[in-house]
Amino acid sequence: MIVVAGEALIDLVPQGAGALAALTPALGGGPFNTAVALGRLGSPTAFCSRVSRDSFGEALLDRLRETGVDVSPVQRGDEPTTLAVASVDAGGSAAYSFYVEGTADRLFAAPGTLPAGTRAVSFGTCSLVLEPGASAYEELMRSTSARGVFTALDPNIRAGLIPDADAYRARFRGWLPSVSLLKLSEEDARWLGGSPREWLAAGPAAVVVTRGGDGLTAYTRDGGEYTVPGERIEVADTIGAGDTVNAALLHGLAARDALSAEGVCALGPRGWRDLLGFAARAAAITCSRAGAEPPYARELVAGGA
Repeated sequence: MIVVAGEALIDLVPQGAGALAALTPALGGGPFNTAVALGRLGSPTAFCSRVSRDSFGEALLDRLRETGVDVSPVQRGDEPTTLAVASVDAGGSAAYSFYVEGTADRLFAAPGTLPAGTRAVSFGTCSLVLEPGASAYEELMRSTSARGVFTALDPNIRAGLIPDADAYRARFRGWLPSVSLLKLSEEDARWLGGSPREWLAAGPAAVVVTRGGDGLTAYTRDGGEYTVPGERIEVADTIGAGDTVNAALLHGLAARDALSAEGVCALGPRGWRDLLGFAARAAAITCSRAGAEPPYARELVAGGA
């Protein structure tokens, strides 16, 4: 079982150019997208979050159930669902503004237990910024790591939600001793400061940096550095691409029985390049269609996982 911990929200996606273009609601949130992608790839997955009882919340849970994701760890609340208004540039890259005050996911409380058989827990995005839930997710990250469970982190920076950048950067560095796999975009890496080697020295067994169409690079604690190119496709938009990479990495590590620091280091050059190539193909499929629509296992070439 891979547990994904974090927010589920509604993306309002423009259907044309200009500030007054019609907005279409789409199911989203980085952790939500990661859980859906894991389910579609065939990994046993559970979602740990707090979701509104409004119609958006019901739609979010329906999608998770349809994908085979266990929603029993989800907490519920009467507060509204968080909204993210997306803007997509000419190259398909998405930016967001958020409506988060008084929303259900902010009131997440750390659970006493996780589903039986949990082998990994994935964290990231808005859930680690917005209090009081952020501290509860941080508590869950630290306690999970202390029990020897594999932990993955994608900070997925949304700078507009972070009131004190320096404080967040310090908090990020404080998470690293509890992180097994750190995945982040090149843009996030620049915003956070530091380098993969510095982050590895603080705790993770591996750091994966995504570079959009230029591919992915993995850095490992034993000094390894492995790069694969991106897949060349016609980009509809990049919504959910990084979340798909998260899912593909976790799915591939689980398939290789490598959800541990030792397993990560034992992959070696061929194992890492195969895994990164699988993640690049999965992300490319997501980018080839509008919205966060990660691929099913049948859509990927055999051999990657």
